[in-house]
Amino acid sequence: MNTKALFLDLDGTLLNDKKEITEGNYNAIHAALTKGHKVIINTGRPLVSAIKQAQRLGLTEEGCYLVAFNGGILYDMGAGKILFKKDLPLDIVFEVFDEANARNLHVQTYDDTYVIVEKRNDNDIVRRYCGNILMEHQVTEDIRTVTGRPVKVLAIDFENRKAVEDFQEWIREKYSKVLDCFFSCPYYLEIVPCGLNKGTALRQMSELLGIPLENTVAAGDEANDIEMIKTAGIGVSMKNGTEDAKAAADYVTTRDNNNDGIAEIIEKFILLQ
Repeated sequence: MNTKALFLDLDGTLLNDKKEITEGNYNAIHAALTKGHKVIINTGRPLVSAIKQAQRLGLTEEGCYLVAFNGGILYDMGAGKILFKKDLPLDIVFEVFDEANARNLHVQTYDDTYVIVEKRNDNDIVRRYCGNILMEHQVTEDIRTVTGRPVKVLAIDFENRKAVEDFQEWIREKYSKVLDCFFSCPYYLEIVPCGLNKGTALRQMSELLGIPLENTVAAGDEANDIEMIKTAGIGVSMKNGTEDAKAAADYVTTRDNNNDGIAEIIEKFILLQ
């Protein structure tokens, strides 16, 4: 059999606007798995959140994998183990927090269990974020009490995107050889180790699985999905995707994330090939 690997973003792609999977998408995914194909969640979410979501979706059997933190962690759901991890130097994390604080931006990071915020950011922003991704947060007086190296930092502003864009430019100017940063939605600026993105993760995971790139299909809707869409053998943007995501894609779905868009992709590029 010509095994395919399907890489799926979560929010705005696999999940509908209620953060649920539609019945049509669920059935199509499990039809692909039954045929021996691989399904890989490729998300900017933390590992804890991605695992919880995979469990809710029933994507826990052999052939199910995760990419978390935009490529910072590759995880085998069937075996329950980390395959790859790349983290951030703590001194850089502290400096990023200092600059975000000086700009009065919400900033957070992660350990193996929690979203980590300083006391000044124990607010509605982190509670809204955690509610969306099925995690809890922990508060520290000072980020310098953190001892474990995190995989990602996230800056958020639900009201003023320009402030986050200015912060993005500061990071690019100061840490271009150490950090990459990009938006995963209009409000979230993802800050990760240089060279990490969903595209490099797709390439790594394909090599681990022994599946050539031409047998990969990837679907996304946002800026942080573009490298994944470009790297895949067939890159797909959702109908509800950004214009940049659509421009990068080989195919744009006729159905959106609320109406079985992933089932459309599976039917067209996985099961009928």
